Amino acid sequence: MSLTEIEARIDQACIAAGRDRADVHLIAVSKVQPNERVQAVLSQGHRHFGENKVQEAAGKWPDFRAAFEDVKVDLIGPLQTNKARQAIELFDAIHSVDRPKLAKTLARLAQETGACPDLFIQVNTGEEPQKAGVIPSDADAFIADCRAMDLPVKGLMCLPPAHEEPSLHFALLAKIAERNGLAGLSMGMSGDFESAIALGATHVRVGSAIFGERDYG
Repeated sequence: MSLTEIEARIDQACIAAGRDRADVHLIAVSKVQPNERVQAVLSQGHRHFGENKVQEAAGKWPDFRAAFEDVKVDLIGPLQTNKARQAIELFDAIHSVDRPKLAKTLARLAQETGACPDLFIQVNTGEEPQKAGVIPSDADAFIADCRAMDLPVKGLMCLPPAHEEPSLHFALLAKIAERNGLAGLSMGMSGDFESAIALGATHVRVGSAIFGERDYG
């Protein structure tokens, strides 16, 4: 599949859902992808990318930002508090704010530096013990705590359980966002982004369908 095909599918999903295409952002997930593949997607005009690790992004994106204008890079993977300062410098948005300690660290650094990326709170909609994120019953309080620290919370993010119907989790995330007055919904990946768009996704994360399979070797 190609970037053009993914864009066409997003267009169709927006039409089917009666949504404005401009309200849905495609994040091309470039983690573990060789630079030549990333450059090829940049050369096609795409400018919004996602990375899982601070260290990998630090080695890749400063050069690409120097070569291409208007590039946006979001952190979609977990963030360790000791890498928070570097993350604030590197990323336009962080989609994985998942615990009070991280929120407090980001708030302190935002006060120190006078800058903070857009933030999405990760909600563990499946309440899976191995996954990061606040559980749904704690989400309202955590959102309020982050706002009380003047953090720029723009929305919510989820990663549905692998063997459950993702639309149930997308609908739950949308409900939490709506009652908290949050417009951003980072949800939906290669296999389910159409249903995410139907349920209000504003950011969909697509990787191997655009770049090809990753080689973790």
